[in-house]
Amino acid sequence: MTELCKDEIVKAVKNEGIAFIDLMFTDLPGQMKNVTISPRELEDCLESGKWFDGSSVEGFTRIHESDMLLIPDLSTYVRLPWLRDGKKAARIICDVYDPDGKPFSGDPRYILKRAVARAREMGYIYKVGPEIEFFLFRENRAYHDSAGYFDFSPRDMATDIRALITTTLEEMGIHVEMSHHECAPSQHEIDTEYSEALRSADNVMTVKHVIKTVAFNKGLYATFMPKPIYGIPGSGMHTHQSLWDEKGQNLFYDPEDPYRLSKLAYYFMGGQLSYIREIVAILCPTVNSYKRLVKGFEAPVYICWGQRNRSALIRVPRYSLGRERSTRLELRCPDPSCNPYLALAAMLMAGLKGIEEKIEPPDPVEEDVYGFDDRKLAKFYIRTLPSSLGEALEELKNSRLMRETLGEHAFSKYIEVKEREWQEFQRYVTDWEIKQYDGL
Repeated sequence: MTELCKDEIVKAVKNEGIAFIDLMFTDLPGQMKNVTISPRELEDCLESGKWFDGSSVEGFTRIHESDMLLIPDLSTYVRLPWLRDGKKAARIICDVYDPDGKPFSGDPRYILKRAVARAREMGYIYKVGPEIEFFLFRENRAYHDSAGYFDFSPRDMATDIRALITTTLEEMGIHVEMSHHECAPSQHEIDTEYSEALRSADNVMTVKHVIKTVAFNKGLYATFMPKPIYGIPGSGMHTHQSLWDEKGQNLFYDPEDPYRLSKLAYYFMGGQLSYIREIVAILCPTVNSYKRLVKGFEAPVYICWGQRNRSALIRVPRYSLGRERSTRLELRCPDPSCNPYLALAAMLMAGLKGIEEKIEPPDPVEEDVYGFDDRKLAKFYIRTLPSSLGEALEELKNSRLMRETLGEHAFSKYIEVKEREWQEFQRYVTDWEIKQYDGL
């Protein structure tokens, strides 16, 4: 995607007949927010930003300090490949600022920018490639198809829909490396290009927007809920990651190591494994997330790593001769309900902490960990992820690392929002409870 200057954007809007410009940003839980302006407001907006009421946005400011400013990031301007009331529209992703002209400390995009800047101070560029899984349902949550992993038409009835999603994303400047049907009926995956963290987080938000829009236009609805149906695999957002230098060298690669991993990569992995319980409430942020994180279904529960082992929390994809640049670590616990800006910031800072503290990871485990009994888990010193959002929040509350990563405002607000969600769930009477106990 070619970055345009202010004058070029104004000219493009006029020449392409754009009638609406969406100014998009993300709230603390990870929901995309939007305010729409007309072309006549664009030039002033690009020059001075756009004021809005931050007190109505989850995790932002209080009512007596509500004025906030959206500053468009010009590199994110793109025309939307669908019409609105028969007219063309475009979007620009924005950063959020306080009235004093400083970045708002609770803006998730700013939090990731701050983490990325910390990595650059240490000489590293953080690159990631998320795999975004989701479900397509008909009305009343009915399956759209009965296909399974890597199936194709006619069993996979969404082949054309995924093709439309892919071409739409390509039109918007996002390269899709692969798309396919996933394991469960009506479950799919879109893998976006490997890129620097901020661009990748922007891409995740755009991909989710495109998937939901395309599905809606086809009479379906898409959900990124981690476990929408009992008894079938849930949706994850496995994230491939590596550190690079300014010269374009992958710093995770070492030709002498059996796994082709450098000492830096091992320290980075050691940090993520060591701090994972503290950050999982950000990577897996909903009550429903922990319905996915159970034994089976290839969902990681045990804190360990390996190469062929998909039951491990971190997997090292196999090295291919001549593809040194693809050496990477795959963290398998994040799910698509997360705020990608916060999730990548947490993952990066945990990895950097491992480098700073020279944390050695444990030995790899190349067996199916789901088959381990308690004695064998103890033998390999394998801990488990929290089993509920409540347990994960207790870990987060005691995390000095995440307090520093998120900043005091976002840290306290995030915990406040998520504790409210957990407490509400604890009071809610589920259909399972009615079925199980109604006859008592």
